[in-house]
Amino acid sequence: MGEARIKRVYEAPVPGDGQRVLVDRLWPRGLRRDDARLDAWLKEIAPSTGLRTWFGHDPDRWDAFRQHYRCELDANVAAVAELRAFLSRGDVTLLYAARDTQHNHARVLADYMRNA
Repeated sequence: MGEARIKRVYEAPVPGDGQRVLVDRLWPRGLRRDDARLDAWLKEIAPSTGLRTWFGHDPDRWDAFRQHYRCELDANVAAVAELRAFLSRGDVTLLYAARDTQHNHARVLADYMRNA
């Protein structure tokens, strides 16, 4: 089983990235698809629109967001299985667009995949 790492999608790819998988529901602003250098876009694994909107990257809501998103992941069997298939082939870099590198769903998702 490969390792799940996280990185902003705007950062340049490096050979150690492994498979590059965008895990945002929306396409990142200002990024051309050709420049993203993705292996896949798994928008179904991103938090629901309602949860994402409610969270709004507010650090005061971080603990509650993590709990709610993990519940969504528990119920999202197909998307989690799809990501697990990527990890079965090697390391994966989960790409996200959020500016906040500490309070974002990719961090929760990487942790979830390590412990699932």
